[in-house]
Amino acid sequence: MLHHFTDHVNWLSLMIATLAYFLLGAIWYGGIFSKAWVRLSGINPNDPNMKKGVALTMTSSFLFMALSCIGLTILRQLVPMNNYADAFHLAVLISICFSTPAISIGYLYNKKPVALYFIDCCYHILGLVIASMIMQYLG
Repeated sequence: MLHHFTDHVNWLSLMIATLAYFLLGAIWYGGIFSKAWVRLSGINPNDPNMKKGVALTMTSSFLFMALSCIGLTILRQLVPMNNYADAFHLAVLISICFSTPAISIGYLYNKKPVALYFIDCCYHILGLVIASMIMQYLG
């Protein structure tokens, strides 16, 4: 079943969903939670070394979001999606069962603030919900 995955992918939908997920990060971390995220992360935005490697970081982030959207696409093919509620529920299930635990493990070991944990987890939940809604809309 999965070996025919690429035969049934709406590539435009996948790319738009990935781009929306990525752009949400600009709004989420660059706007809505910018000050809190910088403070809680312990980042010094005036540090000249912070700008080094930012292109690689952004590109890598985009590729990881694309990987998440590919996984979402595969699961959407395996689980019937009849409406937006189905798309919403699948995205929430995936994000809570996969994204959030992965983030949680890192936070357990890194001892980062709980508020930062919620900022990051909510971003990925919302990102996958938006991606799933876009995929549902574009078919």
